[in-house]
Amino acid sequence: MHKENTPTLKTKRLILRKFTDNDIIDITELYGDDEVNKFLPWFPIKTQDAALEYLHNKIFPCYEKDIAYNYAISLKSNNKVIGYVNINDIGGSNDIGYALRKEFWNSGITTEACSAVIDRLKQANFPFITATHDVNNPNSGKVMKKLNMTYHYSYKEKWQPKNIWVTFRMYQLNIDGKTRMYEEYKKRYFSFVENDV
Repeated sequence: MHKENTPTLKTKRLILRKFTDNDIIDITELYGDDEVNKFLPWFPIKTQDAALEYLHNKIFPCYEKDIAYNYAISLKSNNKVIGYVNINDIGGSNDIGYALRKEFWNSGITTEACSAVIDRLKQANFPFITATHDVNNPNSGKVMKKLNMTYHYSYKEKWQPKNIWVTFRMYQLNIDGKTRMYEEYKKRYFSFVENDV
């Protein structure tokens, strides 16, 4: 994998870039929406002060790493942040995560943004990525399928800090074309195979 940190990417409708302090209002709207954050591993962030703390403690440190992909999804038309795409556990699961303001759902924007990031990962010689979604959030799984990711197995995890048991479905895309399956979730958590996806 090449050393690079969140290089700016452009698509037909979007600019994928690093977050800045100027995005704090947009960040508060995104991370504060109950519906958008229902299936994510944190409670909604309701104030600008809390959003600023999250930005400086969680997002900005990523930009100091040798390799990171932590993108704000912004509109070309007005530079407004409407979502994010990031790669977590680089060198491990290479897990892609994403969220989008609900007024932009079902517009193809998440797929457009994730596809651009995957194209960049291919250039950086990433071998594969994974993605997981709560079984109660099938729309996230639809994005994974549109990205040509393949379902492999499901597992149960005690989701923190919400402290609830969640069944996740694990998808994978082998960017380099080699045959492999990331099995750490199966080793770490209670896992089982489903045939309903």
